[in-house]
Amino acid sequence: MPAALSDITVLDLSRVLAGPYGTMILGDLGAEVIKIEQPGAGDDTRHWGPPFTDSGQSAYFLSANRNKQSLTLNLKDERGKAILRRLVQQADVLIENFKVGTMTRLGLGYDDLRQINPGLVYCAITGYGQSGPYHERPGYDTVIQAQGGVMSITGPVKDGLSNEDGLSNEDEPFKVGVAIVDVTAGMHAVIAILAALHHRARSGEGQFIDIALFDAQLGWLVNVAGSYLVSETPPARYGNAHGTIVPYQTFATADGHLMLAVGNDRQFGALCRLLGRVEWIDDARFATNPARVTHRAELIPLLAEEFVCAPTHIWIERLLDVDVPCGPVNDIPAALADPQTVARNMVQSVVDSQGETIRLVGPVAKMTQTPLRIVSAPPYLGEHTQAILQERLGFSVAEIARLGEDGVV
Repeated sequence: MPAALSDITVLDLSRVLAGPYGTMILGDLGAEVIKIEQPGAGDDTRHWGPPFTDSGQSAYFLSANRNKQSLTLNLKDERGKAILRRLVQQADVLIENFKVGTMTRLGLGYDDLRQINPGLVYCAITGYGQSGPYHERPGYDTVIQAQGGVMSITGPVKDGLSNEDGLSNEDEPFKVGVAIVDVTAGMHAVIAILAALHHRARSGEGQFIDIALFDAQLGWLVNVAGSYLVSETPPARYGNAHGTIVPYQTFATADGHLMLAVGNDRQFGALCRLLGRVEWIDDARFATNPARVTHRAELIPLLAEEFVCAPTHIWIERLLDVDVPCGPVNDIPAALADPQTVARNMVQSVVDSQGETIRLVGPVAKMTQTPLRIVSAPPYLGEHTQAILQERLGFSVAEIARLGEDGVV
């Protein structure tokens, strides 16, 4: 089957995670992605480790750079700029995550490149966007998590049940364990790029896309931000519990932990009957979700006494049998080996150009007519430089050799 974006060429000038994650998705969808890297150094994440593979590739780099070609190009050299401009003439999309103004100072900003290719979709990913008082600041995921508010609501409850909601948010703030701001920004970039390509198909016009990590972070505060905007009450820290749904949290079991997600009163009734606590169903403190939220400090200890009496797998069997959502608290090895992971083909293997087998988390979307695929392993630095210059731009072997000697490629 043909890939959905098999007719799209993407020039990827981004590094680290937000941009590379987005271009990886475009590559999974079939786009030809040319990753442009600094000669001799490459993407910063090539050096972020250990762990490294036997051939020296960092696990971090591998996680976001499959289905791409690597071209090394010095954009501070006029010959390097000229090569990029020639590639832009043939490209549909360009993504970069330099500090605001860097590409313009190089003569490679959107206003410069759209003169070459009016249909170019140009996406700039920065920490704070192209405008606002912070637009010149560098952007890093953890800094944005801190400044964007999510760290204030992430982490364990301190000193047990202590405030009017039965919780306290006075303890040390915690970041999310994955660079989720980068990942989310990359996904928003893909959404915007696909929309821009659709617009171009109708109008022939490209456009500039401004993606800010800070905006992405605020965007995925969703209901937490919404609650504050309605109530003007600063959200508390709930640990593994939920601010507006109860019971919706982890519980200790006889051999580990269980995640329980009771989303409505029907499910709560089923839970009560399973536990032999039918009196809770009509208890005014627990009969409705708003009541349970108000009286969480009374309900949660009662539930905790029940769950600690049996192992996790027994609770999961019992709860799922009565349609109460729940699951185990897996570590990463267990999650990647889960039968559902295997059934969905979410861990895949690919052999790189040096014969090393690389295992990767596979594409998320499953599409019937244009399936996503891992076609090629993450590239070694400059692996495709000669092929791209020869086949796309017509450089001779001798010309490429001279460019290499001069540090242009």
